[in-house]
Amino acid sequence: GPTRKMPLTASAMDFFQLFVPDNVLKNMVVQTNMYAKKYQERFGSDDAWIDVTLTEMKAFLGYMISTSIHHCESVLSIWSSGFYSNKSIALIMTQSRFEKILKYFHIVAFRSSQTTHGLYKIQPFLDSLQNGFDSAFRPSQTQVLHEPLIDEDPVFIATCTERELRKRKKRKFSLWVRQCSSTGFICQIYVHLKEGSGADGLDALKNKPQLHSMVAKSLCQNASGKNYIIFTGPSITSLNLFEEFEKQGIYCCGLLSARKSDCTGLPPSMLNNPESPQSRGQYRIKMKGNMSLICWYNKGHFRFLSNAYSPVQQGVIIKRKSGEIPCPLAVEAFAAHLSYICKYDDKYSKYFISHKPNKTWQQVFWFAISIAINNAYILYKMSEAYHVTRYSRAQFGERLVKELLGLEDISPSH
Repeated sequence: GPTRKMPLTASAMDFFQLFVPDNVLKNMVVQTNMYAKKYQERFGSDDAWIDVTLTEMKAFLGYMISTSIHHCESVLSIWSSGFYSNKSIALIMTQSRFEKILKYFHIVAFRSSQTTHGLYKIQPFLDSLQNGFDSAFRPSQTQVLHEPLIDEDPVFIATCTERELRKRKKRKFSLWVRQCSSTGFICQIYVHLKEGSGADGLDALKNKPQLHSMVAKSLCQNASGKNYIIFTGPSITSLNLFEEFEKQGIYCCGLLSARKSDCTGLPPSMLNNPESPQSRGQYRIKMKGNMSLICWYNKGHFRFLSNAYSPVQQGVIIKRKSGEIPCPLAVEAFAAHLSYICKYDDKYSKYFISHKPNKTWQQVFWFAISIAINNAYILYKMSEAYHVTRYSRAQFGERLVKELLGLEDISPSH
């Protein structure tokens, strides 16, 4: 849960600033102004530009965050006369001023001579965000490594042509998270660029198990020695990785797929389906030290690799139609924790910022801001302030937007 007690009167902005404090926003102001100056020295002066202020930067973020609540495809819809226009917040800043800030917006204006990382323009922000996540929240023992569902608004998906849809889906990065399975709080973010050279570029992508193992190690670098139990999907689950984690005091439970998983060192007899038909709930187990490989049957063969649960401990999976299906405890735990993450995705993925910039670092930035707001809401729900006001996720977002814009009326619309 939360590591600090927030006051009863804590606002949405107070929770958001646990992760994005004023010093981070001030740095955005400085870097944006530096970039604007350098850009104009190179391409000619821009008479319409004046240096951005901290108040304007907060308003700029507020406008962007408003697209996560109202799901307008373009943030510029706020100033239009159409369906997504929002006259109450459009008066704070003119559209032309917003577009100027958007044009010059930067977190790191210049590349240093030592920089080789493709995300150098956003890395300081990601590091600051990670420090905020670590200091504000203590996760439960059980956590999940996965790629979060980044929801595309179904209205726009329906109206997109097939060509536009293909174009939208070509992201140049993948986003992985380590997530507390009890609360949904995202403890760590890892961004993998699909382009580039070296160990984390295209060469690594050709070897998927090696890439996913690298992702898992990066996400769990702060988890050693804490007896965490990490749940993984088929893309990450592998015997070598689990054995390496066990040496660090991290225990694992993962679903295996003969096609997607790294099955090196596992007995082929357990990976092949038996010829004789099986009844639901039957399972076979093979052990190697603390590691157990479980083949469980339920309308198909499911294989699990685990060193976190004893394979002889019994569990059940309850289905609405078929009732209780017996299984090892590892299978029950895996199903319970993964279903929680699916519920989280269903509830929170629709609040990702809708703005889709062309630059990869900006796409990563807006996804990271969206995750920070979702985390802020989770902390708010666990605080005493929630029992006073009881805002929904949409109301929390609306309140945050109004506070960033400096509007006095911060009561949510019911």
